[in-house]
Amino acid sequence: MKIEKMTAEQLEEVAQLEKNCFVHPWSRQSLESELANENSLFLTAIDDNKVVGYIGMNVVIDEGYIFNVAVDENYRKRGIGSALIGELVTFGKKNNLCFLTLEVRESNENARSLYSKFGFIKVGERKNYYKEPVEDAVLMTKYF
Repeated sequence: MKIEKMTAEQLEEVAQLEKNCFVHPWSRQSLESELANENSLFLTAIDDNKVVGYIGMNVVIDEGYIFNVAVDENYRKRGIGSALIGELVTFGKKNNLCFLTLEVRESNENARSLYSKFGFIKVGERKNYYKEPVEDAVLMTKYF
């Protein structure tokens, strides 16, 4: 498995991964638009020439806002999510970001545990942030 910058040629696979992983997936058009944004960074995890995971974030001055982290359900528990998060943490350090932040479903213990391993801490909540089912979001931030 390798991690690389997302390319336009990978948009279809990433859009399909979004559909498979999220109730309200980003559209291919939204992904394409964000991929073209010079302030965004998207990385893919590749195994045998197949996109098996991806992560995206936006940088605003010296702050990093993680959009989504997705790993194909057939490739979970193999360290792919850790590798993707690790790449963004390294990027944050190298580019002198003050922090990386994200929202995660309150019930998503696996993701919250993963983020905690990288030094993300709970900094707040957003009530009823998610739909289908309605659920609070936990705001987690890693300070550098």
